[in-house]
Amino acid sequence: MRVAVLNGVNLDVLERRDPAIYGGLSLNQLETRIYDWARELELQAECRQTNSEGEYVSWCHDALDWADGVVANPGAWSHYSYAIRDALELFEAPVVEVHLSNIAEREEWRRHTVIEDIAAARVIGKGPEGYREALTFLAERQA
Repeated sequence: MRVAVLNGVNLDVLERRDPAIYGGLSLNQLETRIYDWARELELQAECRQTNSEGEYVSWCHDALDWADGVVANPGAWSHYSYAIRDALELFEAPVVEVHLSNIAEREEWRRHTVIEDIAAARVIGKGPEGYREALTFLAERQA
């Protein structure tokens, strides 16, 4: 199973963000863990990160042709980007929405996402381990 792991805005500076909220890892460290977890689950992951909304949408379009599942963390775009929502909605493959922080307990504007109703599963507030849970969900769904 091939999985697109699409990380959005500000995740490239993850290690500079509040470690109590975001886990304290760099994006490189997070991606290393994701690749390790994917191998353990016999998945092939491809991680990408961008601060460009248009590039994120293009990556979604590209993944339509090869991904059997998607782990999506668009970052702040989750709360308002209908362009990203529309791009993710095109997938017949399952999309798992991931947020490192517990958005349900943060500022009011973070509590709702525009992709929550199209996600096959949501993992919030579990830090980096949330990606493992998302990959496990996809692996079990494949079985």
